[in-house]
Amino acid sequence: MRIAILSCFYPYRGGIAQFNAAIYQELGKAHDVAAFNFKRQYPGFLFPGKTQYVTPEDEAFPVPSQALLDSVNPLSWLRTARTIEAWNPDLVIVRYWMPFFGPSLGYVTRRLRKRCKVISILDNVIPHERRFFDKPFSKYFLRGSSGSIVMCSEVASDLRALQPDARCRILPHPLYSHFGEKLPREEAERMLGLRPGKKNLLFFGLIREYKGLDILLEAFRDLGDDYQLVVAGEPYGSFAKYQALVDACPGKDRIRLFPEYIRDSEVKKYFSAADVTVLPYRSATQSGISSVSYHFEVPMITTGVGGLREAVEGAGTGLVAEEVSPAAVKREIERYFADPQLRARCVENIRKEKERLSWNRFCRELLGFADTL
Repeated sequence: MRIAILSCFYPYRGGIAQFNAAIYQELGKAHDVAAFNFKRQYPGFLFPGKTQYVTPEDEAFPVPSQALLDSVNPLSWLRTARTIEAWNPDLVIVRYWMPFFGPSLGYVTRRLRKRCKVISILDNVIPHERRFFDKPFSKYFLRGSSGSIVMCSEVASDLRALQPDARCRILPHPLYSHFGEKLPREEAERMLGLRPGKKNLLFFGLIREYKGLDILLEAFRDLGDDYQLVVAGEPYGSFAKYQALVDACPGKDRIRLFPEYIRDSEVKKYFSAADVTVLPYRSATQSGISSVSYHFEVPMITTGVGGLREAVEGAGTGLVAEEVSPAAVKREIERYFADPQLRARCVENIRKEKERLSWNRFCRELLGFADTL
């Protein structure tokens, strides 16, 4: 089968590009696969981070691709559609994670659907930080898909609210496995400058308002001296309000901050030192961080929003706070460490999930879904 994938690939960095590279590699084992990339993903002034691109220090799989699509240049939309048409695919897979891309990706998919099947992989239909154009842009894009893959029931509900007759299948986020093996805890703690013998909490990933780092920092201030907190990830926007919470915390000497993009080879030291990953999100669909946490067999404490409850509580891989509040997050942290057997049960369940959430299975089920369209 000839399969075209339209999304962001190397030299773009981040979880979306990593996910796409993993699908490209897996599908390429048995099919003829071509990657079609963005020429410009965001105008520079709209991008909230430091850079959209890999740096010499990053490790990234250099997927060969054609850089064609400019999200804000309609002339490139037609050129992209024509180039993919000329390659003559049997199936086109498109990744959709933000309504900003609805017009550009939607134009291409609506044209391609006349010639072949188009499957969209939807991270979000309605984003966490909402704007007036979200629904019309997403509706426009969705009309170009033959069917959609979603990774949690929350996104499936959002999809059906916008497109009641949508054909979709829920396939859980596969596990990232390219971060290497877990380090000895003592070595990881030494690398991060952590004190040994503490209960280590980890907040990992891009720092955005909806991810609730401030909730965790407020919960941490009321925890005892036997706790340590590691915060690792690039801020999207100002870090000032989080820094103010750290500075005001009585235990600020037990908080280690790494407010920067964490390259792939560095990820293992953070999870190797952690007792538990904390996801105090205000809103969510699914989280790629849970996939990384599973890879390193680190249980999670999360709020019960979006798809996080079903991913964690349903699988028995961690604890879920009943409220999105510092007090509720603090209770679950203390509950986790109060029961020595709880961690062992969570790790056992994570190992079961690791067997289920492979890239091979995800791709097989995606292609099986395509056969039904």
